[in-house]
Amino acid sequence: MKNLNNVLNELGISKVRLAKYLGVSRQMLYNYLSMDSLKAWPKEKSTKLLGLLNVKSEEDIANLYIDSNYIMEVEGRLNDGVKDSSNREILADLKGFSKKEQELLTDIINLLKERLSEDKTKETFCAFTYLYHYLQSMETSKELKYILAYMSKAMGFTDPMEFAFNQDQQFIFESILFSGLTLYNNGSASKVKLAESHKRFVQDIEHKNEEKLSRTQELNTAKVQALRELGYNEINEENAKEVLEKIAEIQSRKV
Repeated sequence: MKNLNNVLNELGISKVRLAKYLGVSRQMLYNYLSMDSLKAWPKEKSTKLLGLLNVKSEEDIANLYIDSNYIMEVEGRLNDGVKDSSNREILADLKGFSKKEQELLTDIINLLKERLSEDKTKETFCAFTYLYHYLQSMETSKELKYILAYMSKAMGFTDPMEFAFNQDQQFIFESILFSGLTLYNNGSASKVKLAESHKRFVQDIEHKNEEKLSRTQELNTAKVQALRELGYNEINEENAKEVLEKIAEIQSRKV
């Protein structure tokens, strides 16, 4: 088993992914790897592991020559196995979506689960929390989509001259973003120089929050007034339409 553990380390295979590939929990995988021999493993699991490494027996593991080509081959088999295993778990909840939509959602969910399983740091949790907020806000600003397109291009996933959204606006936005990030990466920008700009950024957010709070308070006031004028104590399924119409009427009186 020492040879097996050494090979897994050289291949850079995480315990999380290997456990998913074998269809066992991470703790169960640790139990397997602490055994004296693959012969002590369940036959199905040992056969699957040998298939991943493309060897016929445990003895062959000691003679493996690990180079970049072999690593890529194992990685390919591992990805296919993990994806197939995860797909069976997730696809049951994706009825009603097209095949491409199912594949996309499955890939996203698998990636999030893998990252969160492997990295329990606060930074990772915060990053995915911000990602959730980002997705929640996608429809409020077209620029959020332009940012995603820019990053996809910058990382080499998408052709830099592909424009999935408004071409002119996306072109301008990407050019400005590139200039800003170039300034940041070159070290030309400093905290001292940008302090005033960041101050305006904070003030802008605070102003928007104040406006949002004001609108919420105004709406609550109109709701209370509408309920009072209609003689209701609360909004329910039966009176919701009538109350909402009354709220709109009350707000129109102030125009």
